[in-house]
Amino acid sequence: MNSNRLSKSPFKSLSSHPEVFISGGEGPYINTINVLSNLDLSPARGLKVLLKPNVGRIAPTGEGITTNPLVVAAAIDAFVAAGAEVAVGESPIVGVKTFEAFDAAGITKIANERNCKLIDLDAGSFIKVPVPDGHVIDSIKVCPEVLEYDLVVSIPVIKMHMHTGVSISIKNMKGCLWRRSKVELHMLPPVEGNEIRSIDIAITDMSGILRPHLSIIDGTVGMEGLGPSAGSPKALDIIAAGIDPFATDSVVCRLIGTRAEDIPHLSLGAKRGYGEIDINNISITPEDWKKYIIPFTPPPKNLTIEFPNIKVLDNNSCSACQSTVLLFLRRYRDKIFDYLPSDSLVNIAIGKGHENLPDKTICIGNCTAKHRNAGIFVHGCPPVGSAILQAISGKPSIDVMDGHSKTPDVE
Repeated sequence: MNSNRLSKSPFKSLSSHPEVFISGGEGPYINTINVLSNLDLSPARGLKVLLKPNVGRIAPTGEGITTNPLVVAAAIDAFVAAGAEVAVGESPIVGVKTFEAFDAAGITKIANERNCKLIDLDAGSFIKVPVPDGHVIDSIKVCPEVLEYDLVVSIPVIKMHMHTGVSISIKNMKGCLWRRSKVELHMLPPVEGNEIRSIDIAITDMSGILRPHLSIIDGTVGMEGLGPSAGSPKALDIIAAGIDPFATDSVVCRLIGTRAEDIPHLSLGAKRGYGEIDINNISITPEDWKKYIIPFTPPPKNLTIEFPNIKVLDNNSCSACQSTVLLFLRRYRDKIFDYLPSDSLVNIAIGKGHENLPDKTICIGNCTAKHRNAGIFVHGCPPVGSAILQAISGKPSIDVMDGHSKTPDVE
């Protein structure tokens, strides 16, 4: 096996077009078994298979933040039945401990019941992998197990995403990047003359190296709006699966009311020949798949609509810092005006890309450190909610939900 890229897929399509299979209405376990029964998994016999769910945050199942554990359970069972050696691995966002996230998501329980190995992909060092066709990155730091296993299966939960439009199987592979190197993709300078954001181009570059051998997409409960973690749960009760991750993502985009052609990292990848997104060139089972369409509310383009009198200045932030701020505002948006003038606009800055900021801006996260004299600075990568409240109020604060996905009073 080439240590610098994933192995060639052993799976074959029975059609001249990429095939995507959908099952709905029977719950996460049976839906997953149904879609996998359409695929010939026998080439996995004797191989090491790494399942990569989305467990990047500490959140219980049902919130649309992490992959449903029964989807992972069904995938384990299917690959073990095919004769594979199976493990589940994840590299979560900065500040989250992998095994705590596995516990909260219910993954530990189903893995232990099946004697399936759980892997903290951040536990060891990394392998630096060249990206020869990269437009904004020339290498990535990959968690070694990702390259040591014969097959990698991306098992994301369907989400809208504030930075990338959607987060499905291609975006989920960003969780194969080692530790803080994931954040680096958010901090790249803009490409001169290109309106597409650098993060989208970087994910496309990454997908030239890290394309999963199989995608199993969890649509049991997804997330609409302020994804990847501050949005609202949305139930679909569907699972989609396919060998071509771009085709599978494209079909799922249609199921939630958007188009892969409008998602930069998917459209760019298709143009580079990494996969198919034209729905007319994809074989979809069942034929009446459109009955499963449930449109998701897209991410708002302007956060001041969500939080009146508060303007979030976001320039090259990462998902961890953005989610921290959004969840903080949902819990404390009224309380912060006990300490700040309520008759004026409050500016909150996140991200590394700011050249200038208004006076009295609340600068959140280490990436804004060069503007610490603009107003209030809150250090951390990302800072926790209690630290933000303490910086604003000047009083010690403890928030029992620090580092967790939601606050108790948020619906």
